[in-house]
Amino acid sequence: MKTYRIDVEFDGTRYHGWQEQKNARTVAGELRRAIERSGAPEIRDLGGSGRTDAGVHALAQTAHLRFAGPIDPEAFREAVNNHLPADIHLLAVRAAPARFHARHQALRRSYLYQISRRRTGLAKRHVWWVKRPLDIERMAAAAALLEGRHDFANFCERPDKQESTIVVLEQAAVVPAAALVLVRLVASHFLWKMTRRIVGVLVEIGAGRLDPAVVADLLAGAKAPGGALSPAQWTAPPSGLFLERVIYTGEPPLAPLAPAVPVTEPR
Repeated sequence: MKTYRIDVEFDGTRYHGWQEQKNARTVAGELRRAIERSGAPEIRDLGGSGRTDAGVHALAQTAHLRFAGPIDPEAFREAVNNHLPADIHLLAVRAAPARFHARHQALRRSYLYQISRRRTGLAKRHVWWVKRPLDIERMAAAAALLEGRHDFANFCERPDKQESTIVVLEQAAVVPAAALVLVRLVASHFLWKMTRRIVGVLVEIGAGRLDPAVVADLLAGAKAPGGALSPAQWTAPPSGLFLERVIYTGEPPLAPLAPAVPVTEPR
């Protein structure tokens, strides 16, 4: 059995996430079909670095592929791309150690969220347009409170189903980029809907509807303002979220934060 590492970019708008499902169209499902049509050896295992929600995109999702026999990486990449839909692209294929596992061996994952401060006719599928003015300094101050080791149960869907809701968030950055506000979150792993709920709370803070101090309260387990309300009500839409990169041992650090799909200031 031969093992390979692959890196895939995709627009997740039309898909029910990465993970293969019997009754839904997914990125991994489309990838499997394209591989089977490419003439490659029998697939023994296809596993991604993690799941992505329906509608979420990826600049570089990493996965492992195990085949019954060897392949020529570049010829295989070209053949698979010929069978993939236009919104999924196989970026790279390389031989990997036999025990390489895309999820278990990942050191950290980086997510990028794009908030647009204006209506856009070109990037609608890749941003969340927030009509209300945003105070980026307030958002950045609140994001700084998220960094470190915390219990993110208040930011997670179905926390009772998680083995643990403790996450070490290595970086939570908020920066302007022309008509966009970019949010980068970096951690070894993320809980279900955690990134989108963090972004939703940061937008509420930037819009002046919440105080930055509420972040510390939520991390301490308090209920959000309004009693029974929680960050679930502020969950950001999937359209602006990108799995930016998955980092493994020996790989270079992240590049400076930049838009995945730029939105310029109006002329």
